[in-house]
Amino acid sequence: MSQSPIHLLDGGMGRELKRSGAPFRQPEWSALALIESPEHVLQAHEAFIRAGARVVTTNSYAVVPFHLGQTRFAEQGRALADRAGRLARQAASQSAVPVRVAGSLPPALGSYRPDLFDHQASVAIHQELIAGLQEHVDVWLAETQSSTAEVQAAAQALGERSKPLWVSYTLIDDADHAPRLRSGESVADGVRCALSVGAKSVLFNCSQPEVMGAALEQAQAVLGGIEQRVELGVYANAFPPVSQEAEANTTLLDIRADLGPEPYLDWARNWVAAGATIIGGCCGIGPEHIEQLHTHFAIEPEGITP
Repeated sequence: MSQSPIHLLDGGMGRELKRSGAPFRQPEWSALALIESPEHVLQAHEAFIRAGARVVTTNSYAVVPFHLGQTRFAEQGRALADRAGRLARQAASQSAVPVRVAGSLPPALGSYRPDLFDHQASVAIHQELIAGLQEHVDVWLAETQSSTAEVQAAAQALGERSKPLWVSYTLIDDADHAPRLRSGESVADGVRCALSVGAKSVLFNCSQPEVMGAALEQAQAVLGGIEQRVELGVYANAFPPVSQEAEANTTLLDIRADLGPEPYLDWARNWVAAGATIIGGCCGIGPEHIEQLHTHFAIEPEGITP
């Protein structure tokens, strides 16, 4: 029996930049390399492509006032988003195999902080990012979304643009209970929201591997009742559990020692068995992890598993 296509994403850009020696600090995080050393961003994209990634995500996650400050975002945000898009497109274009570019639309007002959400401000921030990215990307990736409200704001900012939208939620790191968005909303409500804004794929990212399988099960239960094809995906992080009281952007979280390439592959095999067709990594997942996934799933240039 033939398997469904497996699309392989890249891994965590911020940690790869830090590991490569790029300028890196809080609060700018991964945006600092974009400002001071864009060649490091290009090299990180290239490293993930060499490892086997067939979708690379623009380094625009930290191009928001939360990381840059309001004044610098107002002055440079659109230009930095454009630079992030150009660098990802350059790396993809130089590849010997087809590589798509996903335009990162992050939580505009802070990761893991649905309590800070403001609809009008979020739409305005995303409109700046979209204006800078739109010429360079193949798909839009609203990622690390903590709530359905964040997704609705990103979709409003995109408007009627024709490129596919992928929606990716971050989950509460609690494997002992039913998976929920960090807002407390159910995964089922998150999937229904993604469908309502026309998402072509629903993913789960920037949470522990342990919570992803149950989220896929809940997503499958919703998708089983619809006719259109919607792909599912996972790209987990390598953080220890992040509590709901944690303050984002204050320090670098530790990386788990038990999530090397082979253990991460074991998790990915479970996700694929549960119906995921888009696989990659988030914070702390590097090119060595992506290479392991590429080798195991025998990713072809077109992103298809034989």
